Amino acid sequence: MPELPEVETIVQNLSSKIRGAEVSSFRLFFPGLIRNKKKKILEKLRGRKIINIRRRGKLILIDFDNDLTLLVHLKMTGQFVFYPSHESVDKHTHFILSFKGQKQEVRFRDVRKFGFIQCLLTSEALKLINLGPEPLEISFSSFQNLFKGRQACLKSLILNQNFIAGIGNIYANEILFEAKLHPINSVSLLKEEELKRLWKAMRLVLKRALKHRGSSIRDFKDAEGRVGSFQNFHQVYGKESLPCPHCGARIERLRIGGRSSFFCPQCQREKSKILIEP
Repeated sequence: MPELPEVETIVQNLSSKIRGAEVSSFRLFFPGLIRNKKKKILEKLRGRKIINIRRRGKLILIDFDNDLTLLVHLKMTGQFVFYPSHESVDKHTHFILSFKGQKQEVRFRDVRKFGFIQCLLTSEALKLINLGPEPLEISFSSFQNLFKGRQACLKSLILNQNFIAGIGNIYANEILFEAKLHPINSVSLLKEEELKRLWKAMRLVLKRALKHRGSSIRDFKDAEGRVGSFQNFHQVYGKESLPCPHCGARIERLRIGGRSSFFCPQCQREKSKILIEP
């Protein structure tokens, strides 16, 4: 699933080409893509200009000048990509936005059909998004306050989008390795110095990933159709049994909440045993 760096990369691509563009038409091939019960609301997009494209967590928000916003979630295999208007449409393309005076259009593709689009009033869109703070915007003091009174497993908590927005499995693994914290440690045992390491690691890893346009493990392509390159710099994700780049110990894998967690048993010491979901 595209995470913060991948979604932000797409937002930047889209902004550079269609911010200020006027919608000439749209085509919907898979009605189940649209979450609104009244799909006629899409008709209001014709002739409207895009005034802003932004990200919130893993969501893409496209704002129009008539107080409408398209909220887009790519889920597992969704792609939002520019295509020449004359190019044939494949079976995995479910939605197309075309623009006045432009020879390219934006197509939403999704092999597994888990992604969705919702058309909302701009003034209501963010009210309906129940997400935690942005990891690249939160101060350390506010970050530290998030952990007060918590008892959860560390990795499970930072994957919780209501706790902090935009971090998924790839970057949770990389952040915890950078911070030298074991994924199953209870957050109640973390000291201030460890939380400071986690906050710094979170910012460092996400900024590095943004610089390399995200990670392309399976399906991710940016809006220009290019793959990211940060997968070439992963330290632990997908590296089971390979040597740790810091100490040489073998990277191990365990499952937490149904997801694979990769870590170095030497660099990331376990503080305590807590219940791990099968």
